[in-house]
Amino acid sequence: MGYYAQSIGGHLSMLRAARPVPEVLGDAQSDAVLKERLALSQRMRDFAVSELRLPDNASYRRFADLKRPAAVWNVVAAPELGLQLKTWCYPIMGCAGYRGYFDRGEAESYATALREEKLEVSVYGVPAYSTLGRLPGDWMADPLLNTFIQWPEGELARLIFHEISHQVAYAADDTEFNESFATAVERIGGARWLAAHASAQAREEYARFDGRRQDFRALTMAWRDKLNALYRSNASDADKRERKAALMAQLRAEYEAMKAQRWGGFSGYDGWFARANNASFGVLAAYNALVPDFERLFERSGRDFERFYAEVRRLADIPKAQRRASLASTGD
Repeated sequence: MGYYAQSIGGHLSMLRAARPVPEVLGDAQSDAVLKERLALSQRMRDFAVSELRLPDNASYRRFADLKRPAAVWNVVAAPELGLQLKTWCYPIMGCAGYRGYFDRGEAESYATALREEKLEVSVYGVPAYSTLGRLPGDWMADPLLNTFIQWPEGELARLIFHEISHQVAYAADDTEFNESFATAVERIGGARWLAAHASAQAREEYARFDGRRQDFRALTMAWRDKLNALYRSNASDADKRERKAALMAQLRAEYEAMKAQRWGGFSGYDGWFARANNASFGVLAAYNALVPDFERLFERSGRDFERFYAEVRRLADIPKAQRRASLASTGD
């Protein structure tokens, strides 16, 4: 009950801090840069409705300054010799591979308890989350937050499209399906926004950012596959531990080489590689593993968002095994 109490209290506190965007724009005391970003966000929100056929509601029509760097802190955990995330089950949402806390100290405390169970744990800040559009009234709709409003234009668009897409379809037992679908929508929508509305400077800025992200994904997913193959092998646990340590050392060495040779020394991912463990790799898979399947499904839907969403909703409503088989068949 304590966990649910902090979840409800934290969310209500966030909602109480939110103000309608027009009110912030009309306030002479509001920061000029913030006003510009909020105006931009509303153009993106309109684009989400008109071009991406995402729900037209009060989500992201208000703004809240939380006075902290993250909306929530997620705790994820995986076994020492495996990549399958531990799951928790909740009302409305169903089961998910993470546990969120509005207070970082509480998240770290829970992570410590999980480590005592011999699990590998990762705690990371989340800039935004979706309530799936299921809470009644405009006051309960998800607001824009200080945790992401100043992001580069391409990233701001992608986050808004990602979070709203969770309102389109949601499988209560399948984090990987839900997040991969939202990531596919954000990629498709983000590319369209940049092509149609962004300046040349914003597109160049995003290209550099996204290039590093694509390099990061390619590197980490390749090494995730190596770790998964090791864990699924018939080697003894002792041998797996030794080979795992070698693989992680090789991963970090390859990252350092890529950072020096391709990124000009950009160090934005240093923290991730320093803390990388099985839980970290599990989270990456949840957000990216099924994205190519969704992108193919979008193409097979004639690039028609409404047809695409209808098929995704159909998949979300069928049993998980059948859902995965049907989604995988889009590549045939």
